[in-house]
Amino acid sequence: MSCDKCGRDAVYHAAYSGAHLCEDHLRASVEKRVRRRVREDGLLPDDATSDDPERWVIGLSGGKDSVALTAILDDTFAEDPRVEMVALSIHEGIEGYRDESLSASEELTEELGVRHETVSYADELGVEMDDVVESDPENMAACAYCGVFRRDLLETYADEFGADKLLTGHNLDDEAQTALMNVLEGDVAQTAKHFDASLGPFDERNESESFVPRAKPLRDVPEKEVALYCRFRGLPAHITECPHASEAYRGEIQQLLLKLEENHPGTRHSIMSGYEEFAAIAADRYRGDERAELSECERCGSTTARDVCRKCRLVESIEAV
Repeated sequence: MSCDKCGRDAVYHAAYSGAHLCEDHLRASVEKRVRRRVREDGLLPDDATSDDPERWVIGLSGGKDSVALTAILDDTFAEDPRVEMVALSIHEGIEGYRDESLSASEELTEELGVRHETVSYADELGVEMDDVVESDPENMAACAYCGVFRRDLLETYADEFGADKLLTGHNLDDEAQTALMNVLEGDVAQTAKHFDASLGPFDERNESESFVPRAKPLRDVPEKEVALYCRFRGLPAHITECPHASEAYRGEIQQLLLKLEENHPGTRHSIMSGYEEFAAIAADRYRGDERAELSECERCGSTTARDVCRKCRLVESIEAV
């Protein structure tokens, strides 16, 4: 099997497109799609200058997705005075897992010369995920706690670091799973929020001044291609699943999509193509509705629609055990 671009030995067959690619052209293909998404979503505004640069905070876990994203963005913008990048890692307190991924993050950022900041659940919230899983006061999956805590700290520190945008390493599989979950749950309002929060081009969003705008430049690239990209480029990615990962419903959706993709190549792309158009329509529809008034959490100051934010209520529940 030969590469369609150069005739050398192919290492990957993209069934959804029919392409056979060698290592170099697979890498080039991944990078091209990330840069195209940056352009199409308008991440770098026309008025950005060296005197008033854009600051992007990148959520860097040390896993394959965030490592690949950070490396590609550095390749693209390291010499561009209109962009400043800060990598932000979060230590959840998971023994034997997060320390290794943080080491990968530190190795990468040191090699690239990217500013790297780390915050922890222990220092910021007074909890660690190993203990949360043990006590589980709300009878929830570990990911339900962790997702709330992680989103809060990413938002808090992106704002503290003066970010114009918060970038995360969600890939095509991640986004297709979320899209299908929203559709199967009939959650049109959440789909509308998805568009304005991170899915739509910036010039089409109705952004909230209460939150740092988010972007997902890797969302056109399948998970397997991201993993191969890291391998072929020799990036220090920690490719191991979290020991507490247990989102049962998302896991079912993941397996369903993998089977559909196997039998009908291109399913993930088709889902996202239709979902993005549907999300834009939903966002336009729901923008006219009254929304819950946002205010500051009485305890931590985070933006919330209630007197006490979800994070603080969960921490209180954990501490009460």
